[in-house]
Amino acid sequence: MKLAKRLLLAILIIYLLPALASAGLWVMKEHPTGYRNARWSSAGILPEAPADKPAAIYVYSAMTGGFKGSIASHAWIVMKEKGADSYERYDKVGWGTPIRRNAYAPDAYWYSNMPRLVVELHGEEAEKLIPKMQKAIADYPYGKAGGYRIYPGPNSNTFVAHVLRSVPELGVVLPPDAVGRDYLPNGEFIHVADDWKDISLSLGGFFGVSAGQRSGFEVNFLGLVAGIDVMNPGIKIPGLGYFGTGSRLGV
Repeated sequence: MKLAKRLLLAILIIYLLPALASAGLWVMKEHPTGYRNARWSSAGILPEAPADKPAAIYVYSAMTGGFKGSIASHAWIVMKEKGADSYERYDKVGWGTPIRRNAYAPDAYWYSNMPRLVVELHGEEAEKLIPKMQKAIADYPYGKAGGYRIYPGPNSNTFVAHVLRSVPELGVVLPPDAVGRDYLPNGEFIHVADDWKDISLSLGGFFGVSAGQRSGFEVNFLGLVAGIDVMNPGIKIPGLGYFGTGSRLGV
C-alpha cells in the first residue's frame, strides 16, 4: 500500500500538477474562438527563399488550438533545396489525406500561436540530409486516409518524430509537449536509433521511457513527458516544456 501511495503521489507531483498549472495559464490568455477566427498567416521569421541560396532544414512546433493547446503542440517540417525559390512544408492533419504539402506558409502561426524552432540546418549538412528526410516522409506508415488518431497517436507529432528518428543526424527530439511523439509505428515496443545514441520503449504511446544523447532521460505517462537532460542541462516538465541551457526547443 505504501508503494502504491508513493507512486500516486509521484504521478500527482510530476505529471498532474504541472499539467494543471499549464491549463491554468492557458485559461488566463486570450484565444481564437475557432478555426476560422485563428491566425494562419506567416509569422515572418523565415528569410525569403530566393534570397537564401543554401539548402535549409527547419523543424517547428507551436501550441495547438482549443483546450488541448494548454498541454499539447503541433510540429511540422520545412525544407529547401539548394538554390530553390520556395520552401517545402510537410504537416500531418486529422482530415482527408493526412500528410499535407505546402498547405500553410512554412513559418505560419498555428491556431494563432507563434512557431517555435526545434532545429535548423543549412548548407552542405542540410543538402546531405534532405533526401534522407524525403525518404522518411515517403516511408511513413500512416500517410494515407484514415491514418490519423489524435490520441495517443499516430498524429501530427508521431509523423515528425518518425522523421527525426529516421534521420538521427538532425540531433533532436520533439519537445515534451508534443503529445503523440512517443507512439512508435507499426505497434513497435522498442526503437533503437541507427547511431545507437538513443533508445525508446513505448506501450502504444500511453506509457514509455526514452534515454540517450538526444532524449536525455524521459518518462512518458499518458502522453505527458517528464525528464532531465545532461548533455544540454535542463528539465522537461509536462505541459510546461523544457527549461534549461539547451539552445534548441527539442533538447
